[in-house]
Amino acid sequence: MEIPALADLLDVQELDLEIDRLLHRRATLPELERYRAAQEQIDALDEQISKLSDEVRQLELSVDKAEGELEMLETKLQEQETRLFAGGMSARETENMRLEVQALRNQQGTYEERILGLLDELDPKREELERLQKERQALAEEKDSLEAVISAEWRQIDNEIARKEERKREALAPIPDDLVELYEKLRETKEGVAVGRLEHDTCGGCHIRLSPAEVAEAKESDPPRCVHCRRILII
Repeated sequence: MEIPALADLLDVQELDLEIDRLLHRRATLPELERYRAAQEQIDALDEQISKLSDEVRQLELSVDKAEGELEMLETKLQEQETRLFAGGMSARETENMRLEVQALRNQQGTYEERILGLLDELDPKREELERLQKERQALAEEKDSLEAVISAEWRQIDNEIARKEERKREALAPIPDDLVELYEKLRETKEGVAVGRLEHDTCGGCHIRLSPAEVAEAKESDPPRCVHCRRILII
């Protein structure tokens, strides 16, 4: 194996490690965790808002229905009172009308109390719904702001990765395909470090010192490989 090819492979590995670091940075931006937390809070708020909106809607419908029924009852009450006060009826008819008017007034009071009770229940729910909607809006604005920061960071990182990948392609050009294939396979199983220099009889990959016999054995391989970790050695 030509020594220059191995040296070039070490340059490729350094570029790959730089790309790995950039990818790790891309996936672990501090803003990402805050973005995810904001989204989780928004999701939880959406669930609360949906449930509370249904409750408010049902209460509003109940209020509308009760007010409509009260309006019809008041119209009937007014008509009966007009007839009662107009006179011209027998004593028995007058008493029956008086009793009917009294019953209508009692119903009126019942409806008014019911409506007040519904409003007492409705108003706090409306206030809570408004509070939750404002909280959600604030979170949505924070999330949008974080998304803008993340997008800007990602663009910068992606541009840097693209530059390094172009340099990697240039560095790979003079290296034989079979060596590149071995390098890529080793990178998958050796935490990204497939190549190491042999310095002071120590493997730059696993950092284990090789005996003279092991150094000789490594040199006999094509390409040279550490007898311990099987990484490619630059000797």
